[in-house]
Amino acid sequence: MDRRTFVAMTGGALLGASPHLRGQSPATTPRIGFLSAFARADIDVFLGLLRQELERLGWTDGRNIVVLEPRTTGGDNARLPLAAAELVAQGPDVILVQTVPATRALMQATKSIPIVMMGVGNPVELGIVADFGKPGGNITGTSYLANEFSSKLLQFLQEAVPRLRSVAVFVNPTNEHAAQYAKRMTAEAATLGMRAQIVNVSGQSDLETAFAAIHSANTQSILLPAEPLIMSKRDAIASFAQTRGLPLVVQGVGRVLPASGLTAYAPARDEYARLAARYVDRILKGAKPGELSIEQPMRFSLVINLKTAKSLGLTIPQSLLERADEVIQ
Repeated sequence: MDRRTFVAMTGGALLGASPHLRGQSPATTPRIGFLSAFARADIDVFLGLLRQELERLGWTDGRNIVVLEPRTTGGDNARLPLAAAELVAQGPDVILVQTVPATRALMQATKSIPIVMMGVGNPVELGIVADFGKPGGNITGTSYLANEFSSKLLQFLQEAVPRLRSVAVFVNPTNEHAAQYAKRMTAEAATLGMRAQIVNVSGQSDLETAFAAIHSANTQSILLPAEPLIMSKRDAIASFAQTRGLPLVVQGVGRVLPASGLTAYAPARDEYARLAARYVDRILKGAKPGELSIEQPMRFSLVINLKTAKSLGLTIPQSLLERADEVIQ
């Protein structure tokens, strides 16, 4: 199935789900697990939105469902298999998961517990599911075309700073998607007349080497993907960028944009929560995850920081400002 058309074919499939009747609580209270490689501070807002969406569907945490304490690894992919095994041992009825490495860990830990992905990039291309329309197995959820999304962020960067001729793209080589992502971003930068410097960071000790490489190459800007380890280092990277006077753009919602960052772009967080809650609702009512089509977010958020632009001596084009969902004055 063409990845650009599956949403049109399946859009609304989840939206028809009827709310859970409050007078018909199950004999045993369903339990919802959560596994993520992102830091706890980065998922708390999402968890709050998720609880709100679940309640709209009749599922109240502590009354007729229990949302288990989330398991996170703070960007450390090596800890995911153990975290996944510990979560599965709790016997949840559904598990929500973020990132490709975390999904892989769960795939090894269970073949039976329903797994709901939340914004996991390129799941068909990576072989996580068989098809967008009918994923098969015990996995469904939301996805996005990660390569195309990052390319759009790169275009926004060039539009904001037309003189740019180079960008440092941070990647985590322990993430299986890193090589493919680096190849795509290198090619996309070239089409825009820019040179992409791929900067590998797999731990704290790599940061100083990364900064030295950017300084040595006189790279003019920095792009951070929505990768848990990279996100956990974003403040240190932003401090370096600010010291060097480099525009910094982040793949993510506005709240993850450092104060000195220029632009953030990502699917709307509340839409991921809304869709995740609907998957949970359907599965708890008996639907098989492998038969629930995978959805993509339809709403995106572009944030532009004019305070940073001013400090960098930049004038953001009006055409770009008009497309922004949030402008930081």
